[in-house]
Order: sequence, then structure tokens, then C-alpha cells
Amino acid sequence: MSSTTPTRNSFTRTDTSVLGRWWWTVDRWTLAGLLALMGLGALLMLAASPASVARIPGLSNSFHFAQRHFIFLPAAVALMIGISLMDIRTVRRMAVLGLAGSLVMLLLTLAFGDETKGATRWINVFGFSLQASEFLKPFFAVTMAWMFATGKSDAAFPGQRIALGIYLVVASLLLMQPDLGQTILITAVACVQLFLAGLPLIFVGILFLLGLVGLIMAYLTLPHVTARIDGFLDKDSGNRYQIERSLDAFKNGGLMGQGPGEGTVKAQLPDSHSDFIFAVAGEELGLIVCLVIVGLYAFIVLRGLARLMNETSLFVLLACAGLLAQFALQATINMASALSIIPTKGMTLPFLSYGGSSLLALALGMGMVLAMTRRRFQFGDPL
Repeated sequence: MSSTTPTRNSFTRTDTSVLGRWWWTVDRWTLAGLLALMGLGALLMLAASPASVARIPGLSNSFHFAQRHFIFLPAAVALMIGISLMDIRTVRRMAVLGLAGSLVMLLLTLAFGDETKGATRWINVFGFSLQASEFLKPFFAVTMAWMFATGKSDAAFPGQRIALGIYLVVASLLLMQPDLGQTILITAVACVQLFLAGLPLIFVGILFLLGLVGLIMAYLTLPHVTARIDGFLDKDSGNRYQIERSLDAFKNGGLMGQGPGEGTVKAQLPDSHSDFIFAVAGEELGLIVCLVIVGLYAFIVLRGLARLMNETSLFVLLACAGLLAQFALQATINMASALSIIPTKGMTLPFLSYGGSSLLALALGMGMVLAMTRRRFQFGDPL
């Protein structure tokens, strides 16, 4: 057999199978970056799980959170790759149906969900604690993009008004939980899409003002929001225990870190396996690996935006920009909170923090980005 003959398990450029077409059209660099983040998340979960379990009465298995994370991780990879196989029309339809289903789940959460720390954000579904707002975010970004794009291409279609109505419904339900962080996130995504769609800046201004009013009302009416903002503004307020421990972790880690599993601050840091997983990375893996993590997030976002430079579909441009903005903002908010750059906010670090809903929802969103940024051409044309 000639040395140039492809093996049975390889993909060639003339392979017209579903997987063959996918392999030569998907952005493999972005896929590699996402898988690298998932791998780092698995390592950090092994390091953070024992300390988190020790603070929770009734849990005896030191690797309880790590084991649950490893159950969801293969499902997240399969979901991301499965969605990346879809065509654009299927992604769009799935987003609309998913948004409708997420809104129903939000209503059910408000009616029957479990209250934790003064917020009702989770509902038990067949033994699985589901956070509907996590799944709502990617569906929201894609649906809003469809409304804006259709409104621009068809003057008779009230896309902007429908999009504003969707935003108001979603923001209202999130504030009723209450979940200020997710509300700010979807507001920022909508503003980015409005700007890119070339719509009047008054719409962006309206959303910005609504977000500002919501933030002020949250500060005045929600005690935990008041405490977090006061703790950030006043270093002597006494509400800075978590952030002080987080900063201690980064100080202990230094340049090279204490080594995987060797950190000590995580034993005093609440939510070290979820909201403050970046602090665990800082102590155990050090500054260099933290910069690698930041670099991976930046690479994925910038790579995705680069794929959109020559995009001719306004819908694809708006949908991917919204999903990438959501991904970037969530990562930025988490890391900035851990470093005391902004007030603390309970938001997961994409693909690194513990949380089944978050992991699956992020895989869903990035799977849609991979699907919509695949090269589109008649198969057989030169790549």
C-alpha cells in the first residue's frame, strides 16, 4: 500500500461523510482551546473538591464535586461537538425553541424552585439541580440576533420591537429570582448586538439606562447586593472575608504556584470549587498558568471574531458576536471578582468552575459558535 494512501480512520479532504465534512470545516483551533479549558477545569476540580467537601456537613467523599464534574464533562464535550455538526437553520430553530423552554423553566423555578441564600434560581428535575438561566443565555443571544437581522432585511417585520419585548420578559424574570449578574450579562449582550446591527443608538441607550436603574434598585432593595458593593467600596466594612482569602491565595501562589493539591487557602475560602476556582488556580498553579488561562479565553474570543471578519450573513455575525461577548464577559466578571477589581458576583468561570448547568449551557453556546463559524462552501472546493 502506498504511503500516501489514507488510513481507514483518517479524514481526507475528499471525505464527504458528516464527520469528514465537519472536520475540514470546523475551526479546529477554537475547538482545541475549548478542550484545553475543560482539561484545566478537570485538574482544578480535583484540587478544590476535598476542601469544599470538608466544609459541607453530610458529605464524606472528598472527591464528591470532582466525580460529579467528571460525569457532566463527557456530556458537555459530546453536546458541543454534536451541536457544531448542525447547519445554521437548525441552530436558529433550536435557539427559538430553547428560549421558549427556558422561559417556561424560569417560571417553574420561581413557583417551585429551591431558595438558596435569598435567591430562587434552581429547580430539581429528576434529581438534578437545574439552573434555567444558564441555558437561557445562549438561546437568548441567538434569538435576539435573528430578530435584529430579520428586522434589518425586512422593513415590514417588527424585529426590534419583538427583541425589546423578549429582553424585557427575560430581564424581569431574572430580576424576580433575583439574579442581577445574569441580568447585567444579557443586557450587555443585547447592547453589543444592537450596536453591530447598526440600529439607532437610542436603543442601546434605553437598555443601558434600564440596566443602570436595575443596578440602583438592586442596591437599594437587595441586602446581599448592598453588602457586596459596600464591601468593595469600603475596605473596612467587614464584608470582605471571601475576597481577602482569594487575594491571599494569589499571594501564596506567586509565580509558579504551590503545586496541584498543595494549596491551603482553599480550606478557608467558601465556593472555592465554583465562584473562586480562579483563586485555587492562582495558589496552586501560579501566575504563569493564570496568564495561560486568561490567554486561552482571549484566544477563543479573538479567534471567533476573526472568523467573522468576512461574514456576509448579518444573523451569523450578530449571533456569534453575542455568544462570544457573553463568554468573554462571564470570564471577565469571575476573574475580576476574584482579584477584587469589581464587587464579588456569584458567576461561574467558563469550563473551569463546578456546575452541571453552567458546563452544559456553555458547551451548548460554544457548540453554536463552532457550527456558525464553520466554513461554508460547496464540498470539493479548495479549502
